[in-house]
Amino acid sequence: MSETADYRWAERYLLGTIDELVSRRTSYKLDRIAALLRELGDPHRAYPTIHIGGTSGKGSVCTMIASALTAAGHKTGLHTKPHLHSMTERARVDGRPIPRQRFAELLESSMPAIERIASRHGRPTYYETLLALAFTYFAHERVDAAVIEVGLGGRLDATNVIIPVVAAITSIGYDHTDVLGATIEEIALEKAGIAKRGVPLVLADVPARALRVIELAAAQAGAQLVRVGDAVQVQAEPGDNSGTTFRVTSSSGSYPIRLPLLGIFQRRNAATAIAVLDNLAPHLRPSPDAVAQSFAQVTIPGRMELISRHPVVLFDIAHNAEKAESLAESLREHFPGRRFHYVVAIGETKDALQILTALAGLPSTFTFTSFSAAGRRAIRPARLAAIAQSIGSWGRAIEDPIDALTVARRMAGFDDVVVVTGSTFVVAGLREWYAPTPA
Repeated sequence: MSETADYRWAERYLLGTIDELVSRRTSYKLDRIAALLRELGDPHRAYPTIHIGGTSGKGSVCTMIASALTAAGHKTGLHTKPHLHSMTERARVDGRPIPRQRFAELLESSMPAIERIASRHGRPTYYETLLALAFTYFAHERVDAAVIEVGLGGRLDATNVIIPVVAAITSIGYDHTDVLGATIEEIALEKAGIAKRGVPLVLADVPARALRVIELAAAQAGAQLVRVGDAVQVQAEPGDNSGTTFRVTSSSGSYPIRLPLLGIFQRRNAATAIAVLDNLAPHLRPSPDAVAQSFAQVTIPGRMELISRHPVVLFDIAHNAEKAESLAESLREHFPGRRFHYVVAIGETKDALQILTALAGLPSTFTFTSFSAAGRRAIRPARLAAIAQSIGSWGRAIEDPIDALTVARRMAGFDDVVVVTGSTFVVAGLREWYAPTPA
C-alpha cells in the first residue's frame, strides 16, 4: 500500500464523488455496479446474502438479523446506510466496522477496476463504490452470510445485483418520490423489484394498495410471499423506558424477547427480522435462544436512542412522514403526559409539512435548525418555522445545531423530553457533539 493511501485519502476521494448523488435519475441503474463487481471478481457471489428493503425500518431489521446470525456462531457481514459517523460503518463483520486502514487499502486496490469502469460506464458513484468495498471486504473475510440493506427503492438500487436466500420489505410509505414515484402503488412496485424467483419475500404490514402491487410482482417474479402477520405473532408485555418487552410465536417456537430499544415500531421490526430468520436454510437458522440472546444486546444508534435523563434527551432519525408518525406514536407510549421539545432539521428533498404534522400532535415546542453535509442541503430553519405556523404550531429558528440543542435543553423541565430528530445529518452531528453517556 502506498504511503498516501490512508483513511483521510479514502474519505477525500469518496466525498469527491458524492455530487453524483444529486443526479439520481442518471445514476439509478444496475449496469455500472454490475460491471464494477465483475472487474473485482464478483465478490457478492462468494457468500449467501439476505436482502432487506422498505421505506422505514430496514436498517433496524438488518441489524437484528445480523446480530442473531452472529449469536448463532456465523461470521456475518452487515451493510447498512447511511452511516452516522464514519464510512467504515457501512461494512461491518460481527458488528465491528471495517478498520480504517483496511478500508483505505481496499479502496486503493480497487482503483484500477474503478478507472476501467469509469472509461466505459462513467465513474462509479459514492454509494456504488462503498457498496462494492463492502462486498469485497465480506469476501476477503470469508463471511458465512451477509445482510444487505437496500439503499433506494429496490428494482434499480445497486444492491439488486445480489441473488439472496431471503428478501424482505419492511414497510411502504412516501419517500424519495422524485425517483420512486408519487403514488403508493408506484413506490411499492419499485420496492418489489427485489423479488427473485425461488426466493422467499417476507412482507411486513403495508397499505392495501401496496399489498396488491407486491402480491402481483412477487407472483410474476416467482417469489414465495411470506406475510409477517401470518408467520409471526407478537404479544406486547409491560415494559419501561429502558427497553421493549414482548412474546413472539412463530414456526421456531414461542419465546420472550427483551429489546434494549425504545419504540413500538421495534416490535414490528423484530417480528419482520424473525420471519426472515425462520425462512433461512436450517444450517443458517439461529435457535430461539440465540435470537433472544442477540436481541437483548442489540444497539441501533440514532433510533429512539436514549442518551440522558432529567430531562430525557433522545435521538431519532425521522426523515420521512412514516418515521415521524412512528416516533410520535412511540413517544406517546413511552412518555405519557410529558412535554416534548423537538430539535429538528430536514433535508430539502423531504416533505417537511407531513413530518412536522406528525410530530405536532403531541404537547411540544420546536427548535428548527440546519446541518452541513456534502451534496445535501437543509431546508432553512425560518422556512420550517413558517411551515409549523401554517399547521398551528410554533417554533424558533436557530441556524447552529449546537445552539439549538442547548436552547432546547435549557427550556426543558426536569421531566420533559428533548428529541433530536429529522435528518440523519443533524442526528449524527449532535450525537457526536453531545458525547453520549449511559442513560
